[in-house]
Amino acid sequence: MQRLKTRPQFQAAMAGGTVSRTAHFALHRLVLGADGTATTGGAVVASGASAPAAPAQPAASASPAGPGVSPQALFAMADEVWLGAMVPKRWARRAVTRNTIKRQIYTVGATFEARLPQAAHVVRLRSTFDRKQFISATSDQLKEAVRAELLQLFGYAARRSGTGTGQGGEGKGGSRSDKSPSAPRVSAVAP
Repeated sequence: MQRLKTRPQFQAAMAGGTVSRTAHFALHRLVLGADGTATTGGAVVASGASAPAAPAQPAASASPAGPGVSPQALFAMADEVWLGAMVPKRWARRAVTRNTIKRQIYTVGATFEARLPQAAHVVRLRSTFDRKQFISATSDQLKEAVRAELLQLFGYAARRSGTGTGQGGEGKGGSRSDKSPSAPRVSAVAP
C-alpha cells in the first residue's frame, strides 16, 4: 500500500467522490485504471491527454492537479492501492490525538488492502470525538472507538467496490450504515 504525500494527490483523491461515511469519518476514492484513466466523480479522464479548455471555464472546475495534468499522472504506480489520512486540527485539537487517529487509519487500511480496488483513498475526519467521553488524548476507549468506526467505514467501501459501484458519490441515505443483519452496528456516542 502506498501513502499519499502531496497536496495534489490528496486533492485529486478527494475529487473522486465519497464512497462511505460514518459518524466521524468520510472515505473518498479516485479509481485508477490500468489503461491510463482515472475516474473522478463519474467522468473518465485519460492520462496524458488533456481536454481542450473552454474559453470561459470557471476556476472551480479546473483539475485539482492543475491545468493540463491528469489525476492519473499524480500516481506513479496506478496498479497500487493508495491511502491518505486527513485529520484536521479543527476536529482533533491535540497533536497526540491526531497522530493516534492517523495510525489507526493506516493500520485498518492495511488490513483491507486486498479487498480495496486499485484507487487513491483518503480517510477524512469530519467531526470531533467528544472530549467528555474520551478524556485522555490516547485512551484505549478512544482507540477502540476509532478502530471500530474505521472497520465499519472500510468494510462498507470494500463491499461497495465488490458490487461494481465503487466509484463516485453516494445516494440518499448513502452509507450511514449498512442495513444488512451481518453488519456491525457501531456507535461512538455515549448512552
